[in-house]
Amino acid sequence: MASPPGAARFRSSLRRRFRSSRHRLPNTLASTPTKGISVSLEIPRPKYISFDIIGTLIYFEMRKTVEPMIADRLDGEQLEAFFSKFSLDRYDEIMEYRPYDQILERSFRRTAARFGLEITDEQVATVQQDVLSWGAHPDVLEPLAKMADHFPLVGLSNADDRHLNAFIPRLGAPFHAVITAEQTGAYKPRFQAFEHMLAELDAQPEDFLHISSHHLYDHVPMELLGFHNKVYLDRGYDIDIPEYGAQRVTSLDEVNEALGIK
Repeated sequence: MASPPGAARFRSSLRRRFRSSRHRLPNTLASTPTKGISVSLEIPRPKYISFDIIGTLIYFEMRKTVEPMIADRLDGEQLEAFFSKFSLDRYDEIMEYRPYDQILERSFRRTAARFGLEITDEQVATVQQDVLSWGAHPDVLEPLAKMADHFPLVGLSNADDRHLNAFIPRLGAPFHAVITAEQTGAYKPRFQAFEHMLAELDAQPEDFLHISSHHLYDHVPMELLGFHNKVYLDRGYDIDIPEYGAQRVTSLDEVNEALGIK
């Protein structure tokens, strides 16, 4: 299956940027957490704090569901390669809008075909249904509730309304607005997703502090659109890309401290 032209151009531009800055684009969107020396944050006070939801606030548990379905047919090295490709195939599939369940099915079957695996309709349905059961990262609830006492929270998510209707109550904090791919008709990193958020809130990029654990989905396109107040909550999904302006933290407590939230 050929990649959409937009996806190819996007990844090509990233590779050029990485070469010029002596970074290497990994062959997977998942990697180990970045190690480094903590530095003090300088965060302008925003009008809104916006979040990516899945992976950043909600624990991304796809592997726990999929691995038992395929582990008896792949050795250890092949298994790691499968999840690397599965991550990339999901990223590529979202360049064209479809309901999230279709994204999951198409990417799962696409990756399985790469490895000569047959996937049943029942297995696809299990993956789709299990997403709805995912809960919050354990380090999220307390600092997120403190943030909500001081700033309106906005969720911008690559999923459907029904997924966010399940996820948001598990985060234990009120959200001023929750914007989904179903509403915008586009998935991040498409600009349309971010532009919809601006229009929905009658806001400008400088009104936001955006927090995400995903550079390629969030921080890279947002920097190009003029969102310069960004925080990378490092959960190990991406390598750090400081050229795109996101300040790295490993907990929301660090953000609260920088904003003077006790």
